[in-house]
Order: sequence, then C-alpha cells, then structure tokens
Amino acid sequence: MTDNNSEVSGVAERYARALFDLASEENALDATETQLGSIEAMMNESEDFRRLVHSPVFTADEQLAAVSAILDKAEITGIVGNFVRVVASNRRLFTLPGMITGFRKILSLQRGEQVADVTSARPLDDAEMEALKASLKDALGKDIAIDAKVDADILGGLVVKVGSQMVDSSVRTKLNSLKIALKEVG
Repeated sequence: MTDNNSEVSGVAERYARALFDLASEENALDATETQLGSIEAMMNESEDFRRLVHSPVFTADEQLAAVSAILDKAEITGIVGNFVRVVASNRRLFTLPGMITGFRKILSLQRGEQVADVTSARPLDDAEMEALKASLKDALGKDIAIDAKVDADILGGLVVKVGSQMVDSSVRTKLNSLKIALKEVG
C-alpha cells in the first residue's frame, strides 16, 4: 500500500534520479535497491510508518527524528540512510514511495528490463513472484522487473500493467462486471 499511483511525480523522479546517480558512482546499485526494498516492506507492514511518511502534521524535525530511529533499528545506513534523512529534512518524505518506484524504474531501464506494475490483495511470496516473472517473460520475451503493490480493496487476483497494456483479473473487477450484467438482465 505504499503508492497506489504507479506514476512518479516530478519531485520523486528528480530525487530518484539523484539517488540512482549517487549509487551508480559508488557502485552500490544492488545494495541501494535492497535497502529501498526493506524500507518499502516496512511501509507496507506498519500503519504508523505510513502515517509518518504521508502526514503533513509532523514537523521536519519530528519526521527526521522518527525516520532516523527507524533506519538505525533496521540497520539501513550509507547512501540510502543518508538519502532518506535528507528527504525527511526537506519535507519530501510523502514522496518516498514514488522515489522508490522511480529508482526501480530507472534501474530496470538501465538493466534492459521491462517494468511490470503488479497489484495484489496480499503480498506475494518469493515463489509467486518468480512464477509471475517467468510467465511475463514468456509472454513478452523480455526480462521483467516487478514493482509490486498491495491493495486489499481488489479482494483477490492480480492487476498487471506493463507499458500501456493492463490485465485486470481482480475479484473486485469481476464482481463489478457481474453486477453490471445482472442489472442489464433484470
């Protein structure tokens, strides 16, 4: 539930590009990607962390102090730790999910991968992610990087978007289609 909108804002894109450039200079792209994934997982798992990230009620100092404590406890240091602290200091913490998405998209393009935005009702485990990657690779003929999001509102199934193509096999969409069909009959 980090970022329901797969688009990356201009601010988030600029920060993501700066982080990518810095990580590239330091030969730390993989480590940066891993640590960003850890932060994203923490946001997915903690309502309090999401509230800290998105709420304008907290001051920059409060956000910085809280984020610093979270990063220290999670042992997220170096480029990513400093980056998130700068983001909090600049009152841009609300765009962190978009920055993570933007970083992944830049990294995937650099690797020659196609990015698939996947929304599921619950987090997918490693085996499900690998099976999905393999299916998408077979269908598209390209290596795939998955940007996974969780949205319990879809009830079940998946929504997969690759470029301009989208496949919506969510239970919510199927129920809405059935509802429309029943209205036409009755």
